[in-house]
Amino acid sequence: MIERIKKEIIEDTENKKYTDKDIMPLFVADKESRILIVGQAPGVKAQESMTAFNDKSGEKLLEWLGISEKEFRNPENFAILPMDFYYPGKGKSGDNKPRKDFAKKWHPLFLKEMDKIELVLLVGKYAIDFYLKEEKEKNLTETVRNYKNYLPKYFPLVHPSPLNFRWHKKNPWFEEEVVPELREVVAGILRKENR
Repeated sequence: MIERIKKEIIEDTENKKYTDKDIMPLFVADKESRILIVGQAPGVKAQESMTAFNDKSGEKLLEWLGISEKEFRNPENFAILPMDFYYPGKGKSGDNKPRKDFAKKWHPLFLKEMDKIELVLLVGKYAIDFYLKEEKEKNLTETVRNYKNYLPKYFPLVHPSPLNFRWHKKNPWFEEEVVPELREVVAGILRKENR
């Protein structure tokens, strides 16, 4: 079924400009996946290598999660559904935004297939806005600070991009308080799966 959804994405006319260049949609999904990571859209490096989070952001994310590359790349552990499965191109200040209705169209189809998901990591503003809607706080910082309000289903996070260094400097509580809790929650789910 997941393969069928992938085929539909490739054949969708809205993705024709990518398909015509032989660019495939980048996501990771498995019926056994326990943790879902929702990011923004693949960066150029990830798209070229067809490996999600294959960059500095990915290194930082793994560090936050307290896991190895091997654990991260096991689709039975982690599914990855970005808000758009294609690199959106370069904008004035970094990459362009993910296309507006992409996640709305495709995410529910995948979620129906992945009924073992125990936790959804919402990485960055686009994922938080889409999944938390009016439940989110007045801004990203406050939503991440109040992450406990969204557990056990969701865990909102700032994006691990190196471009966010100013945010981290202003908000040391994230690495001090949120990251240890994140590691604990993730470790608990992975331990359960490996019993």
